[in-house]
Amino acid sequence: MSDPVRIGCGAGFWGDSSEGPSQLVATGDLDFLVLDYLAEITMSLLARARAKDPQAGYATDFPELVARLAPQLKTHGIRVISNAGGVNPQACRAAIEQRLAALGIHLKVAIVTGDDLLPRAAEFADRREMASGAPLPASLWSMNAYLGAFPIAAALDAGADIVLTGRCVDSAETLGALIHRFRWTAQDFDLLAAGSLAGHVIECGAQATGGIATDWRSVVDDWDRMGFPIVVCQPDGRFTVTKPDGSGGRVTPETVAEQIVYEIGDPAAYLLPDVSCDFRAVQLRQTGPNEVEVSGARGSAPTDCYKVSATWQDGYRSGGTMMIGGVDAVAKAEAVAAAILRRTRRLFTERGLADYRRADVELLGTESNWGANGRRRDTRELILKLNVHHDQRAALEIFSREFIPPATAMAQGITGFAGGRPSTTPMVRLFSCLVPKSAVPAFIDGQPYVPPVVRYGEPLRSPPSAEPPPVVDDASTTVPLIALAYGRSGDKGDLCNIGVLARQPAFLPLLQAQLTADAVRRYLGHFVRGRAERFDWPGLGGFNFVLHEALGGGGTASLRHDPQGKLMAQILMDFPITVPRAWCAAGGPLASTP
Repeated sequence: MSDPVRIGCGAGFWGDSSEGPSQLVATGDLDFLVLDYLAEITMSLLARARAKDPQAGYATDFPELVARLAPQLKTHGIRVISNAGGVNPQACRAAIEQRLAALGIHLKVAIVTGDDLLPRAAEFADRREMASGAPLPASLWSMNAYLGAFPIAAALDAGADIVLTGRCVDSAETLGALIHRFRWTAQDFDLLAAGSLAGHVIECGAQATGGIATDWRSVVDDWDRMGFPIVVCQPDGRFTVTKPDGSGGRVTPETVAEQIVYEIGDPAAYLLPDVSCDFRAVQLRQTGPNEVEVSGARGSAPTDCYKVSATWQDGYRSGGTMMIGGVDAVAKAEAVAAAILRRTRRLFTERGLADYRRADVELLGTESNWGANGRRRDTRELILKLNVHHDQRAALEIFSREFIPPATAMAQGITGFAGGRPSTTPMVRLFSCLVPKSAVPAFIDGQPYVPPVVRYGEPLRSPPSAEPPPVVDDASTTVPLIALAYGRSGDKGDLCNIGVLARQPAFLPLLQAQLTADAVRRYLGHFVRGRAERFDWPGLGGFNFVLHEALGGGGTASLRHDPQGKLMAQILMDFPITVPRAWCAAGGPLASTP
């Protein structure tokens, strides 16, 4: 029987705390350190940087991080896996090797490539967007396939101390280490699903150790010293989530469950390059202080396609904020925004320019994100946020010039222009499609990688979610959803998912009856333009809601202040649920809930 493998994640995004990797490596009790740097918009920015400088296009702080940690990595035999290579793993490796040579430390660095399809974009001109069916744009900024874990495992098999990748699925970094250590095969679908879940739990760093938890007060005193996550993985697929001793945060079934539901659609069909995952029966068990055992993941054959994300420019965007205060601040802010738009539209007409493609006004501080359920039109100070989209840069240069004059020409109490005029930048959109795996070979250090033989299949799908009649007695009252449940929201392009998990099994029937897909869509109707789906998640005691066309285009294509839906779960936590009045009485199940 193989010893358990300890894998820590020191970065959940490019820009995460520099304390994470150091904290994990300092324990000395780690087999692998993984770091996740990439997002869709990051790929487009890296591609533009490489176009200007052939030596750019990777996470530039990663080589310095490796150099700083190299003595400990060497002493403790900790191996590193990261997608910090971006669109230029070759240059990233060269920068790492240069720094290691200066230190006199030898660590073998391998690179996994093949994900960058931008030079081959013409071959995939027939691809259609997964959600909208739109054709592939003619001019792209980036185009990358989400590669899987087996090339990473092969690089480790060949003796790499550091494995650098371009775009791969985030969880593949962890799964690659487990395939290498436990010799899992391409047919071990349940094990591959379990390893993928381990990677998914830690891929966002401190989100699994109490970061951005619904019950934030239980962690608030530790925010300045949050622990980063470690998974201790067994050959049979079971794993325990923990964190370094003495670090801040908390690891409980609730914090782990919130991360599991993050950015997942149908829990029966979480599709990855190496396996189709079914997480509906996942179980969580507290096994010690800050230790949660995870089991129950199931897998089946993967599909024969890679997901590919491309980015492209769709005109230009600009936007700015100003503070407005005083009596009637809300009415003044609405009038200022309307006046700026009227003035600039008049100037557009005079210069023969078209109207805005989109304009988005938010009054931050008035609960504008709650739509019709907002309750703060009486506030005496707020931030006016006005973002706009246009096909021509010249039009947005007019907007930029006219955004600040309201400070002397409109309402009293306007302030907060320290940033100067709003800038005008390209509007970058995401295009996601499927490409046959046979058309996307991977390479290890420039040599073709021969993938294992696998029989592809079609994933399972969850059956329609049941919605039984409500079970509430006549003596009832209303409480906010947060009293009965906790949850987490995230994004995939213009799609938002919200995981909602019952605090007690007894609460689930009421949630199942009242928190329907249609009810959630109505409650968030000021954002959701498409359909809403609800998927049951019996193992975790809750649901996952998937809201289509809910983020105004998503990412940098959105003009909203919350383009990634990070706030959506918190908005939904105010949803009113009817419960028996006795539940709220002294000694009742809701007497001490948030």
